[in-house]
Amino acid sequence: MSNVIQPFHLLVIALAGWLNRHQQDLIDYLIEENRVLKEQLEGQRLRFTDEQRIRLAVKAKVLGRRLLDELETLVTPDTLLTWHRKLIAQKWTYARTGPGRPRLAQEITDLVLRMARENTSWGYDRIQGALTNIGYVVAPNTVKNILKRHGIEPAPERKKRTSWKTFLKAHWDVMAATDFFTVEVWTARGLVTYYGLFIMHLSTRSVHIAGVTTAPNGAYMKQVARNLTDVSDGFLLNSRYLIMDRDTKYTEEFRDYLDREGVKPVRCPVRAPNCNAFAERFVRSIREECLDRMILFGEASLRRALREYVLHFHTERNHQGVDNQLLKPLATVSSTDEPIHCRERLGGMLNFYYREAA
Repeated sequence: MSNVIQPFHLLVIALAGWLNRHQQDLIDYLIEENRVLKEQLEGQRLRFTDEQRIRLAVKAKVLGRRLLDELETLVTPDTLLTWHRKLIAQKWTYARTGPGRPRLAQEITDLVLRMARENTSWGYDRIQGALTNIGYVVAPNTVKNILKRHGIEPAPERKKRTSWKTFLKAHWDVMAATDFFTVEVWTARGLVTYYGLFIMHLSTRSVHIAGVTTAPNGAYMKQVARNLTDVSDGFLLNSRYLIMDRDTKYTEEFRDYLDREGVKPVRCPVRAPNCNAFAERFVRSIREECLDRMILFGEASLRRALREYVLHFHTERNHQGVDNQLLKPLATVSSTDEPIHCRERLGGMLNFYYREAA
């Protein structure tokens, strides 16, 4: 019974034969198509991408050289098998380290430069020790070479000079800055230039308008110095240094009076506005946000505008230099359920959005 061929078996054999003939016909067609393509190319060199080479090399290895010769492939069997060998070689190729000492990590170089600039008295050994504290082991000579390569002098030369940044950081809590700004005001005499003088505590960014005048002469400036150092409510009572530029309006009388009262004037180098950057930034802010957007009639309107802006600056304006926070918030947000209000100053020129305290 088992040796008798069943009708089902005959069907399978017939189907297999048909598939073989169909597959062979397909192969014959592809071979002929390849011949036609090669004739069209007439010896021109084909350019394959790496991804295409990999695909062909993988298939070529399965077929073998003899079958590839029969198939009249566009690429010669030798080329296909060479690609396959290169594919295997890439799999087992590892990055090799070259001869000599390994390159120094950029992070170490940056740290050496930072430590040298921020600590002018630190020598090679001191910097090496500081690096060891944070897990980097380098030789003092490596530190020396890094500094030399970047044009930084040895500690004995560096510590003779104090950078402006180092000076500010060392005296931050007792440091103030001052500057003038000008405003054109319409008066009965026509358009008159007023000079505004302000003082800023650098540690808190608090601002005080110290004077508004059309004539900042020696007598006027001396009186301003008296007011700033008054023992009862002087704005500079807790300050020891006052940064200013070399404007002639900072008269000798003004500077001498401050010095006698324990506030040392620190004059910026010529043409170095960045040395008084906080004051320069306040001038820009008050101009762009207030004064340049108003037509002022009389000194009283100017003083009112300045008063409103300073109040807005302290309690309603966010400052990027202090993490985008308010300097002196009048209230804290305890709930987002309360309605939102807008407080307008100077006719809506300065706006502050807030919620009513619960």
